[in-house]
Amino acid sequence: MDLYEKIVNGEVKLSLVGLGYVGMPIAVAFARKIKVVGFDLNEKKIELYKSGIDPTNEVGDEVIRNTKVEFTADPAMLREAKFHIVAVPTPVNDDHTPDLSPVEGASRILGQNLTKGSVVVFESTVYPGVTEEICVPILEKESGLKCGTDFKIGYSPERINPGDKVHRLETITKIVSGMDEETLDVVAKIYELVVDAGVYRAESIKVAEAAKVIENSQRDINIAFMNELSMIFHKMGIDTKAVLEAAGTKWNFLKFMPGLVGGHCIGVDPYYLTYKAEQLGYHSQIILSGRRINDDMGKYVAESLVKGLIKADIPVKNARVAVLGFTFKENCPDTRNTKVIDIYRELGEYGIDPVVVDPAADADEAKRLYGITFRSMEDVKDMDAVIIAVAHDQFLSLNRKDIGAFFAPEREQKVLMDLKGILDKKEYLTEDYLYWRL
Repeated sequence: MDLYEKIVNGEVKLSLVGLGYVGMPIAVAFARKIKVVGFDLNEKKIELYKSGIDPTNEVGDEVIRNTKVEFTADPAMLREAKFHIVAVPTPVNDDHTPDLSPVEGASRILGQNLTKGSVVVFESTVYPGVTEEICVPILEKESGLKCGTDFKIGYSPERINPGDKVHRLETITKIVSGMDEETLDVVAKIYELVVDAGVYRAESIKVAEAAKVIENSQRDINIAFMNELSMIFHKMGIDTKAVLEAAGTKWNFLKFMPGLVGGHCIGVDPYYLTYKAEQLGYHSQIILSGRRINDDMGKYVAESLVKGLIKADIPVKNARVAVLGFTFKENCPDTRNTKVIDIYRELGEYGIDPVVVDPAADADEAKRLYGITFRSMEDVKDMDAVIIAVAHDQFLSLNRKDIGAFFAPEREQKVLMDLKGILDKKEYLTEDYLYWRL
């Protein structure tokens, strides 16, 4: 009996190493079909899952309460599984070089609990070669087993979009790869248990790694182009959104929008690719140019706000500014690698201490990572300027009366920045507002 049949028959388990926004939904999906061990080092997170609470909001509390996933922070539980999926983050360091410590640490823990006959599949975004050249030696060293003989490896890049209720694990074609045809077949059949959209069998692990890293690099470059256009059109006195809506009537125009590029993928993955390219003697031109533009957008927004204050004859230092939204994207509690922090810090350089409000965000995480304490919507009053930074559902219902109540009554001109263009521009192109959007 092969590994696939043993897993389907419940004789052995599948494990998920890393239960964040990516790993947890995968574990829950597989648990509907087979036995699953969900492992994470964060004991607090494990206790939340065991209590039926979904801190990620990816599947919801009810699903967590009813799932059959065996949540654990005990690495020894991994020995009960023969098919392991590693879904830990792969961030970058302050100097934009890859930080492989999470995937290396996961490999060490898994290696210490790896048994003969296992298959290990990595989902973390990496540059081509990491799985075979960095992770495998760690697995071998920690386990005392030999890759290709005692255990096999594969790679299947995650494509889950945090906060997206349409494009889910089940509905997105899954790229799968394996070190040989036999492994590829097992990996493909395992994922086909939960991915309704089907799988795409890449010809090698490196091809699968490269496919993932260019998906987000492509988006990053396109968004950088939109951000550059936004800066150009502002100088021309032209509304960028109006331009894009007009250009979008052509069938082959790519519909990207300007904005802050944060999160764990789009703002990170390009650096993995350019890092490897530089090791091989090639210095990226297009990719890094796009990164520079996107990394500077927070500073650009803050400078634009200061110009608005000056235009409205409002003293810049100690100006009362509210920032609505702090997460890296809408309707998602994750604040890690948010670019709104760049706006916050840049305003601080001008002597402005913004009031930050985000009803959707993980407040504890923001306090721990950035030292920021969120305020309530009731605290947004008597403001000199307001920045709507994230398009949360909670902000989409704001009308002109709601917006007006945020500002100091004596303000003849209210400085309003609507970064994502969620408001009806025509309502704010009046003498009492200085309205600005990317």
